[in-house]
Amino acid sequence: MFELDQVAVHYPGNESWSLAPTDFTIETGETIMLLGPSGSGKSTLLRTLAGLTPYQGTLRFEGAPVNDWRALRHRLGYVIQDGGLFPHLTARANVALMARELGWKRDRIEARLDELAELAGLDKAQLDRFPGGLSGGQRQRVAMMRALMLEPDVLLFDEPLSALDPITRLRLATELKDLIARLGKTVVFVTHNMREAHFFRGRAVLMNGGRIVQQGTIEGMEEEPAEPFVAEFLMAEQAM
Repeated sequence: MFELDQVAVHYPGNESWSLAPTDFTIETGETIMLLGPSGSGKSTLLRTLAGLTPYQGTLRFEGAPVNDWRALRHRLGYVIQDGGLFPHLTARANVALMARELGWKRDRIEARLDELAELAGLDKAQLDRFPGGLSGGQRQRVAMMRALMLEPDVLLFDEPLSALDPITRLRLATELKDLIARLGKTVVFVTHNMREAHFFRGRAVLMNGGRIVQQGTIEGMEEEPAEPFVAEFLMAEQAM
């Protein structure tokens, strides 16, 4: 689905790479769990895949270099930590925003909204509320509806559960895991939480200092850490 060939991100004024030159492949239908401490480069890598940051190198999507990000973004669903909903729009309007921009007919939009509301476990009354009138879990469900509205091939999640209380977090994580299994989408999920990575069971990719230091299973990292940082990170996560 994605192939990165020496893709790198360096912002003017920074001494170090936000993303060091990286070769990386994401297979179609695969779930990737991007792990690492704050500032490790995991969100930079995700934003690069979403076309939200300038980069060097070559990024391919389905085998072809990306030249038209506007077209590609319609095939990507993106969810951030607190949903990123527009506060002046109802939940319904937030979800339908891009479909309206693309000229979808009203009947098609309403049918898709009904389908997604059932998938996300929200009712029509909740969709008519503004984000400020929704709970944290409800806002994230709306954000997931918006990410799925255009039926994207790829879902990108940037710590979507980290701002939620433990009960809501577990409930939403369980629903999201089931949703990912049912839809069969390619998923890239940023987290710094090892238990979250264990829960979703994707390919774990551990980052530090803007580079990928090890990838595979969590168990493999525990048994054979590629460098001292890997063992230190895993130990710190287990101790918390």
